[in-house]
Amino acid sequence: MSNDATTKKIKPKSKLTPAERSELRAEAHGLKPIVIIGEAGLTPAVMKEIDASLNSHGLIKVRVFGDDREARVTMYETICAELGAEPVQHIGKLLVIYRPKLDGVKETKFVKRGKGLREVTIVKPSASGTKKPSVSKVLVKGNERVTQGGSIKRAKPRQSSVKKSIKA
Repeated sequence: MSNDATTKKIKPKSKLTPAERSELRAEAHGLKPIVIIGEAGLTPAVMKEIDASLNSHGLIKVRVFGDDREARVTMYETICAELGAEPVQHIGKLLVIYRPKLDGVKETKFVKRGKGLREVTIVKPSASGTKKPSVSKVLVKGNERVTQGGSIKRAKPRQSSVKKSIKA
């Protein structure tokens, strides 16, 4: 009897919501890999370096050299399980891992989108260019946007179907 079926780990449920995961993926897009896992694999020194990187950065990329996809997946799961991190993304040989920083301050900026009022600062340069720019804070509704020139526009009303209006 093979041990593969009995030793296979069940992946724990992630604490990140899909919106948070998407925001972290977007934030990780511009990052360069901090830790590189080479031929020796996942050694204690590599785990210590990943732990230190997660403590200082919170969100990191790890590059794994090696062509075995299953080995990369097991490394990814092992790193996340042992260090208490969250898997964000695994594309090819790059692994994106997130763990909140120890000081408890979240560096990610989750943007609340949708309905509701939000405060926007509008800075308009003076007409002559020699005076100070005018700064004003405006409350913008969920269906409004601020144009490049600093004016507020409402979203266009949703077009109704001609066929539906005939039936009614």
